Amino acid sequence: MSAVLMFIAVVLYVLGLLFFTLKRIVFRGKWEFVVYFMLLYLPFYISILSIAYQATGSDVVVAFFQYLKELILALAVLAFVLYQKDPFGYGFKLNIIDWLFMVFFSLATVYLFLPLGEATFVNKLLYLKNTLLIGAFYFLGRNTVFDAGQIKRVFSIIMGIAIAACCLNIFEKTVGVHFQNMTGYALFNYAINGVEPSGNYGLSWTFETQTTGMRLASFFSDPLELASSCLLAFSTGLIWYLSTKREEGGFYMLVMVAAVGSLFFSASRAAFGAFFLMVFFIAVVFRLYRLLLLGLGLLATFVIYVVYFASDDFYYFVYDTITFQNASSVGHVIEWLLALDTMLANPEGIGLAMSGNTGSVEDEVRVGGENQFLIYGVQLGVMGMLLYITILFLGIFKSMKVFRASEDVNLARMAFVTGATKFGLLLPLFTANAELYAYVSLTTWWMMGYTMTGYNRLFLSRNSTLATT
Repeated sequence: MSAVLMFIAVVLYVLGLLFFTLKRIVFRGKWEFVVYFMLLYLPFYISILSIAYQATGSDVVVAFFQYLKELILALAVLAFVLYQKDPFGYGFKLNIIDWLFMVFFSLATVYLFLPLGEATFVNKLLYLKNTLLIGAFYFLGRNTVFDAGQIKRVFSIIMGIAIAACCLNIFEKTVGVHFQNMTGYALFNYAINGVEPSGNYGLSWTFETQTTGMRLASFFSDPLELASSCLLAFSTGLIWYLSTKREEGGFYMLVMVAAVGSLFFSASRAAFGAFFLMVFFIAVVFRLYRLLLLGLGLLATFVIYVVYFASDDFYYFVYDTITFQNASSVGHVIEWLLALDTMLANPEGIGLAMSGNTGSVEDEVRVGGENQFLIYGVQLGVMGMLLYITILFLGIFKSMKVFRASEDVNLARMAFVTGATKFGLLLPLFTANAELYAYVSLTTWWMMGYTMTGYNRLFLSRNSTLATT
């Protein structure tokens, strides 16, 4: 009965979200509202699919919820084109990141048709579709025009999701049961993805530490996706706290506490490291020296706790991780070496859908898969990997420039969150196929697109004005 009730709740939630979104996209031409849909849909995506399959056992029902995001995205792009008052006079000033993206996605499209690799054409097409989602969200961000209220709504959703995730984590910890055990995650994963349940909790090894402790994911797909969302939530809460009157900052402090709390519940080593790196990056680059002291204090406290107060299991867990003696860490190194060996032998790449952990990559042909940079390197060659790395680093650098130069507080907030989160995600990108974490990945690419539009206004327009005077 509980499965039926959860399914009813899912149907009501999705239908309400669809009504809200389609009314504005289709009938009013407000294609930008696709952003709100994705923010409110992607965090719950796997939970929605799991609940749908548990209640109905139908692949068709699951497919409806699975491809709903692509349908809404296609409608948004169509509305963008059809509601242009002067489509032939539409101006779009390209910057270097735009050009690099076009080269990257052109390269990926060419590799769809090249006779490389052992993956089927369908699997290559599916992999390309997932890759092009990054470009679609960046494109949407480059064309989104939001007022202050709409920007605040975006950030409010992000902060609300962070608090809700932490609350569910607390519930899971209290009752000692993963939320995924309630949603039918293992059943869905086996029936749809062919992945058999594993581990002590009947889910997968990702949901537990080496000492069999619970790693929680809240309503996200796994603990790693939850952990990456914490970086987005913390940077959002921090910039709103710093740019708001102190007497109004209580809620933003709560968001940051919730983000850190969920980070602990996820027990992700890469995310812990990424969090400290992000804090130091924010403190140094944005000259927040008190935050630097706070970060150093937290790091010192953690070290003292591990050395003098932690249990032997936790001490050796940390020690083995640092020295790469942990089984998971060794697994990462092996995957990296396999990918690097393949790249040295095939610097031009071995084709789409030949690396990574997405469903379109079959285990029989997979090479590597636990490093986003190397995943692109294996498939698209050294050129593809370098393009991706250049886009990331230029995006972070230009976001910092926008933050410092903009007098628009909302654009500055967007640039801050973009630069900080993308920098924080660099470490998880080394240890996971992190672009699969759709909520954080696509949201931050949209933010980068929005920030680059601000960059054009601040720098490219200024340069063109100077050139003509």
